[in-house]
Order: sequence, then structure tokens, then C-alpha cells
Amino acid sequence: MFDLASRAPANAKNDVLSGLTVALALVPEAVAFAFVAGVEPLVGLYAAFMVGLITAVFGGRPGMISGATGALAVVMVSLVAQHGVEYLFITVVLMGILQILAGILRLGKFIRMVPHPVMLGFVNGLAIVIFLAQLSQFKFIDDNGALRWLEGPQMYLLLGLIALTMAIIRYLPRITTAIPSSLVAIVVVSGLVIGLDLDTRTVGDIASIAGGLPEFHIPEVPYNLETLLIILPYAVILAAIGLIESLLTLTLVDEITGTRGRGNKECVGQGLANTATGLFGGMGGCAMIGQSMINVNSGGRGRLSGITAALSLLAFILVASSLIEMIPVAALIGVMFIVVLGTFEWSSFRIIPKIPKSDAFVLILVSGVTVATDLAIAVIVGVICSALVFAWKYAKHTQVTHEDVDNSRIYYLRGPIFFGSVQNFLELFDPSQDPDHVIIDFQRSRVADHSGLEAIDTLAERYIKAGKQLHLRHLSPECVRLLAKAGDLVEVNVIEDPDYKIATDKLA
Repeated sequence: MFDLASRAPANAKNDVLSGLTVALALVPEAVAFAFVAGVEPLVGLYAAFMVGLITAVFGGRPGMISGATGALAVVMVSLVAQHGVEYLFITVVLMGILQILAGILRLGKFIRMVPHPVMLGFVNGLAIVIFLAQLSQFKFIDDNGALRWLEGPQMYLLLGLIALTMAIIRYLPRITTAIPSSLVAIVVVSGLVIGLDLDTRTVGDIASIAGGLPEFHIPEVPYNLETLLIILPYAVILAAIGLIESLLTLTLVDEITGTRGRGNKECVGQGLANTATGLFGGMGGCAMIGQSMINVNSGGRGRLSGITAALSLLAFILVASSLIEMIPVAALIGVMFIVVLGTFEWSSFRIIPKIPKSDAFVLILVSGVTVATDLAIAVIVGVICSALVFAWKYAKHTQVTHEDVDNSRIYYLRGPIFFGSVQNFLELFDPSQDPDHVIIDFQRSRVADHSGLEAIDTLAERYIKAGKQLHLRHLSPECVRLLAKAGDLVEVNVIEDPDYKIATDKLA
């Protein structure tokens, strides 16, 4: 019903208008994440501006929006609380350097190892996180300092304005697509609230966004080993979270737009952005899936959309803060609710009964861990779980058949030999019942790791103790290299043909 997969071609008008829409949605998000991290609102706004601008220019995914994010803010809060905001700035600089190194070392390609169920769990979990983040706007602090839900007319008014915003975004494209429906919705709802003097919360009620240009500032911390030991763990975690969220968002935008971004270039772009942000008093950031979806849905495809969003946000800070602070929060909540509906993979409910139970479990697990902890942990847990499931399944696929030829027995092995299958592999052979010469044919098998090598060595020792000879045939080049590298660790005869680089059918 709510389809964000717009495939409109990029053009300047769409980029400018969608960038302006994104900028309006960035304001409350940046302020909210700054509060989460325990820093001033302008620290979050400067990060949204600088990270957004630099990644739009140098990043590997045109049309993707970056800025201050909640995934990073929840990690930063303990650093700020224990050591102060200056340590945050130098940590963000180091975080950026690590991300640049990741791009130079071409580590972005490893995002391909994220299985599809993990990807589905990621977007579903993030949609839930975006939804839950909006619920704070439905609460207020009473006279006793307690946090309570809005009631009565205030709640009804808020819900009505949100519904109006969502209805405009949903149905306006049926009439015209000349102007992004999200931008129209924000303008209409703001005009209604101001014109009728409706009593509802505005951006200005959250925090003032007025400020000047960000200034170059070298973090005021002791530059010694003690400081490095403090900031390095945070920098590594922040760099990992930032790259994982950015690369997964890049993959999602690729899928929606039918184009392909450049992961390693995005790593470098994110690193440049965070290094610069830390030197200009910002809290750092990464790709933002919510704002990226708003941009894509509004027709933003080129780098101009991200540049426009960043420069518009700076203009709001410098000269238009009083106008932006008049925008009702309900309009921005409505925009984000549409993002939630478009981001969540509703088809996952349909496919869960049809896919393997292990994949369904991983999908649900990643969604839950994303909500409960953070994205990086969720993706790591999902990848590890998927890898273990894969290993368990293929551990059972090792099979063998045999034939007797000239007083020798030839075993034809099928399936990979790795840590999960070595026990099954060893149980396939009985040295006491075999003839004096045994050949294992690896034409349809591969030795994958050190556990596989150890299993072969163990099997060879069993045949030696039984007074018999074991020979290996048709080993793949990778297996031969593994055996050569193992050296004396594995003592076994390998049958090779020096002319054709394959094993012969004759005994050595």
C-alpha cells in the first residue's frame, strides 16, 4: 500500500525539492539524537549538516542521506557522561580515520556476506526503532516531573494532524507529482496550525536551532597514550556501527532505485565526513535510512539532493530558525510514520511460513536485537547465526562411495571437509576393514580449513597404525596449497600429475 520504491529518474528540480523536504525532517531527528548523546542541540545539527554535505559530495551512493543517528548516539552517551564532549570530538575524528582506512583496504565488499534474512530483519527492526522514537512526542512532563501520555483534546489534535499529514503524502501523488507530497504535507499542516492558532507542540518547543557557522576546533584533550586507550574502543565501535548502517542502507537504496552504489567509496566518504565533523564540533554520523527513504520517495536521486538537504539545514540554523521552529511536530511525525510503513518489509509476514525455519528465526532475531540493542550487534548476531546454521546443514552433506580396483580401494568423497563435518568424515572410513592401499578421491570435495587438514592427518595416522597406506587424489589447487602450507603438520601421500595438474588413477 505504501510503496517507497519510486524509480523516477534524477533531475535537478526533484533533487532540490526532495532535499528541502529531508532538511525539514532532519531538524527534530538531529536535536533528539543530540539529547540522547548528552550534548547540545547544535552539536547534533552541525553533525547533520557536515556529514550530510561531505557524504553527498564524496560518498559512493548518490541520493543517500547521512547525518546524526540514534545508533551512534546510544554509544556516545557513556563517553560524554564519563569524559566530556571534547573526548567525543576527538573520538569522532579517530572514528573517521578508521572508516577511511576501511575504504582504502576495500572492506566494503564484505557487506555481501550479509544474508537476505539478516537484511530483512535489519529493515524491519529499524522501522520499529523509527516508530518507537516518535512515541516520545506523545508524552509530556507533568508538574511533578513525571513523564505521562497526552490525553483528551491534545492527544486527539496530535493524532488528527498526523493523520492529515499521512493522507496528503499518500494521496497527493494521484493528483500531481510536481512537488514532493511530504513537503506539501508539512507546509499545509503548518499553515493550518498557524492560521487557526492550534495548541500543539512545535519544533521550537523541543529546542532552539538558532546558531552560527560551525567553527574549526581542535579537541581540547591530552594527546597521550592514556587518551588513546580511552577513545580507541569507542572509535572502533562507532566506526563499525556507522559503516554497517551506511552499507546496509546503501544496499537498500540500490534495490529500490535499481542502481548500484560504491561501498568502498562510501566508506571513505563517511570517514572524511566524520573526521571533518569532529574538528568542527559535531557529534559524527552515518547514513540515515529514514531520511534516505524520504529522499527516494520524493524523487531525490542525485548528489544535489543530499547537498540541498545539508545546505538547507545550515540555512535553517543561520537565518530561518524562527520559521522552522513554528513547524508542528505532528507534521514531522506523520512523515516519519509514512517512512515506517514504507521501510517495513510487510512481505516478510507472507514469506515466513514459506522459507526455511532457520531463515525465519534469523529474520525475527535480527529484528528483535535491532530494537533491543543496536544495529551493529544485530547484524553481527544475524551473520553468525546464519553461518552456524549453514555449517550445521553442510556438515551432514559429506558422503562417500567406493570401489575395489587391483587390490586397492578407491573412496569417492562428496561434500566439503571443514570444522563442522570432520566428525562425520572420520566416521566414513574403517582402516581395519580396508585393503593395504586406500585412495580417497577429492574430485567432488574440498578441504576448507585447518580442521579439515587435521581430520585428514588423523585419518592417515589411523591407516599407518593399521599398517596400510592412504593416498589422496584429485585435490583442488586450494587444497594442495593448504597441505603445502601445513607442511609437517599433515603427513599424507598426495597423488599428482605434473603435466596436467590433476591426479592420476595410478598409485604412487
